[in-house]
Amino acid sequence: MNTLTRANLAEAIYSQVGLSRNESSALLETVLERVAATLEAGEAVKISAFGTFMVRQKGQRVGRNPKTGIEVPILPRKVLSFRPSQVLRARINGQPVPRGEQDQ
Repeated sequence: MNTLTRANLAEAIYSQVGLSRNESSALLETVLERVAATLEAGEAVKISAFGTFMVRQKGQRVGRNPKTGIEVPILPRKVLSFRPSQVLRARINGQPVPRGEQDQ
């Protein structure tokens, strides 16, 4: 299984868009920084035909150490979640893209 990295993405921008390697890398970093800053601010990031990244607040709860069985409090925290679009779900499952969703 291969992993897509920043370097792979920058190289794809370089080869498909025609920017220099430095410009491609800078463009990618700008986009990723903008996404991260938006999520840090607690806002959702929606990318059409791909999905939505959102920050959710999880409340405090009681967990259990599986080794000892002792209950421990799990503090409230923010978690990042991703909800794929119908288009992406269809592509992953090898199904036709839902009608009217192709251009979004």
